[in-house]
Amino acid sequence: MAKKQTFAEKAKKQGGKGGLVTVKFIKSVKSDKGSYKFQENLVKLEDVNSVTNLK
Repeated sequence: MAKKQTFAEKAKKQGGKGGLVTVKFIKSVKSDKGSYKFQENLVKLEDVNSVTNLK
């Protein structure tokens, strides 16, 4: 049997969350010893182009 629902249709159904896009924001932090650590956060944005404004 063929699939009745495609992934695009499923994603379109779930898109009713106010038009927010979830992106993973990874920030590098230099420790006192000189090594780098990475902090990961999931951030919800209205537009993907606003990623460059994150700090």
